[in-house]
Amino acid sequence: MDGEPVLSVLADQREGYLAHIAVERGLSRNTLAAYRRDIARYERFLASHGVHALDDVTPRHVEEFAQDLSEGSADAPGLAPASASRTVVAVRGWHRFALAEGWTGVDPSADVKPRSIPQRLPKAISTAEVSAILDAASVGEGLGPLRDRALLELVYATGARISEAIGADVDDIVLDPQEESVLLRGKGNKERVVPIGGYAVDALHAYLVRARGPLARGGRGGPALFLNTRGGRLSRQSAWTILRAASARAGVDNVSPHTLRHSFATHLLSGGADVRVVQELLGHASVTTTQIYTTVTQDTLREVYTTFHPRALS
Repeated sequence: MDGEPVLSVLADQREGYLAHIAVERGLSRNTLAAYRRDIARYERFLASHGVHALDDVTPRHVEEFAQDLSEGSADAPGLAPASASRTVVAVRGWHRFALAEGWTGVDPSADVKPRSIPQRLPKAISTAEVSAILDAASVGEGLGPLRDRALLELVYATGARISEAIGADVDDIVLDPQEESVLLRGKGNKERVVPIGGYAVDALHAYLVRARGPLARGGRGGPALFLNTRGGRLSRQSAWTILRAASARAGVDNVSPHTLRHSFATHLLSGGADVRVVQELLGHASVTTTQIYTTVTQDTLREVYTTFHPRALS
C-alpha cells in the first residue's frame, strides 16, 4: 500500500469490511446503514487523535472510544447502551476483519468488550387477552374484518414479525390438511417454514374464499396475501392500525404488533416447548436471543411456587 493516500486506503478498508458483512451476515439496508454510521464515528474519533491508519490504532484508542460512546465528548453526545454496544461490535468486527485480511498485524480491539445492556423483558399478554383481541378483529361488516382476523390470527399462530406477515404472498400459504404452514421471510431475507394452527387456518380460509378476491379486483391482483381496499399490499402502518383498533375494542391496553410475537413465544415456553424449537419458529439466529423469554416463564413458575407450595414462605 506504499505510495497510496492514507485516507484512501482507510476508506477502501472500511468499504471492504462493510461489503463483507453485508454478504456474510445478510444485513438489512437499515442495519448496514447503522454500521456505516458507527464506523464513520470511529474514523472521526481516530482522526481527532491524529490516527489515519488501522495499523496505528492502539488498544488505548479503542478503550477511549468505547468510553466516549457512553459518556459523550465535545464532538458527539453519548449513546444509549444498545447503540453504544452495537458501535463497539462494529469496530471490533472491522479490526478482526483487517487482521484476517492481512491489513494489520494485531487486533487492538481484542480486549475491549461491548457494554452490557440491561435486559428488558418482552411484554406478553395472557391467552384470554389474545383471544379477546382476535375476536374483536372480526367485529363489523364487509371485507375488512375477515382480512383483519386472518392477519392477526396468522401473526399470533406463527410468531411472525408484522413485516413478515404483510410480506407474505398467497403462494407462501399452504392450507393442505397434511401440511398447514406459511413461508416467512425474516431479517436478511432468511426464509423459514412455520406451521399454522387450526384457528388461523380457518381465518385464512375464510379470508381467501370470501374477501381477498373482491379486494384484489380493486387493484392489479398482485401476489400479496393481505390486501388493502385498493387491491395493493397492506402496509405496516395499516397492520398496526388494525391491531390497535382490535385491542381498543377488546379493552387491552399497550399492545403492539410485537406483543403478539412475544406472547406466541412466552405461551409456547410456558406450555413446555423446547427453547430451541421456539428459536427456529421465531427465526432467531441465536438461541441466546430466544432465552430472554425463559426469564418470563421462570418468573411465572416462581410466582406459582410461592403462592401454592405449603413451605415456600417462612
